[in-house]
Amino acid sequence: MPDADPRRHSPPAERNRAPILEVLRRLLPDRGQALEIASGTGQHAVHFAAGLPGWTWYPSDPEPSALASIAAWAADAGLANLQPPVRLDVLDAPWPVQGPFDAVFCANMLHISPWSTCGALMRGAARCLARSGVLVTYGPYLVQGQPTAPGNVDFDADLRARNPAWGLRHVHEVAAQARIVGLELADQVAMPANNLTLVFRRTEA
Repeated sequence: MPDADPRRHSPPAERNRAPILEVLRRLLPDRGQALEIASGTGQHAVHFAAGLPGWTWYPSDPEPSALASIAAWAADAGLANLQPPVRLDVLDAPWPVQGPFDAVFCANMLHISPWSTCGALMRGAARCLARSGVLVTYGPYLVQGQPTAPGNVDFDADLRARNPAWGLRHVHEVAAQARIVGLELADQVAMPANNLTLVFRRTEA
C-alpha cells in the first residue's frame, strides 16, 4: 500500500496566494532573501518562490506535519530558489535562522495563536531583518474607528469560542508591538475577503 501523500491542502491559501503575490511583486525589489514564518501547508512558499524567481525563499513552521507538507510541496515543485523548511517557533529565542533577510513574511498566524506570538514575531523580525528589510503580515484584522465586516465579527466569535487565546487582532495594537522593537507600520493594503496586508519597516534612527 503506497504511503499517504504528506502534502496538506488549504483552500484559503489556494485562493489568496495570487492577491498576496501581486502585493509582494509591487512591494519587493527584484531579488533578495525572504523568511516565511508559519508556512503551514507550503502552498504559499511554492507559489511565491515561483512568482519571485529572483528571491530565495526560506519557509518555516513549528509543526512536524507542516514541515513534512512543505517539504513535499517543495520537492514536487523542484524550485532552485525554495529552501528546505526549518522548524521555527516564534516564541523561541533566538530563532534558528541566519539573517539578514530582506523580507519576513507571515500569513494567518496572529489570529490563531496566543497574543504573545505577536510580540515574539516583532522581536524576531527586528533581529533578523536587513536594515532596509520589510516585515509583511497578512490576515483578518480589526481596524479601530472603522466598522467591522459581519464576516469578521462571526469569525472572531468562532475563534474565541474554540480557544479564548485566539481572535482577530486590532491593527493599532499590532503596530504598537512593532514600535517597541523599532518597526513602524508603513502601509496597510486592503485584500479580498476582508483581509489586510500590513507592511512594517524599520524606524529611521
